[in-house]
Amino acid sequence: MSPPKKDRKIQAIPVNSYETPRTDIGSADFARAIADALRKEFGGTHAAVKTVVALTKANERAVKNWFSAKNGPTGRHLVDLVRTSDEVLEAVLRMSGRSDLILAKKLSDSRQILLRMLRLIAELQGKPQGKIG
Repeated sequence: MSPPKKDRKIQAIPVNSYETPRTDIGSADFARAIADALRKEFGGTHAAVKTVVALTKANERAVKNWFSAKNGPTGRHLVDLVRTSDEVLEAVLRMSGRSDLILAKKLSDSRQILLRMLRLIAELQGKPQGKIG
């Protein structure tokens, strides 16, 4: 049996039709943001370059280019950097318009630091280790 002609058909709204905040960023801006984050996290020395090479298994010349903002890391190397560097993670979240996640991460990190401090205080006072948090 077919539906009557006056029934309305309700169409789903495609997911990509919702408005999302645009953060247009060019490759030069991307490279500069990553370079700033790398220097903030690791410093600007040759030892910092060597450290990032060891963490990402990238070519040393490529890593030097990241630090000087000549270009930015691609795919796998960016994931390796985000895994090991809070500064790079924050830069990526900021560029993607997800500053809310930066705040959530900082709150979580602060809570962990506070719990460690409370455990240390309890140890120094000789109190039994109860569950904190």
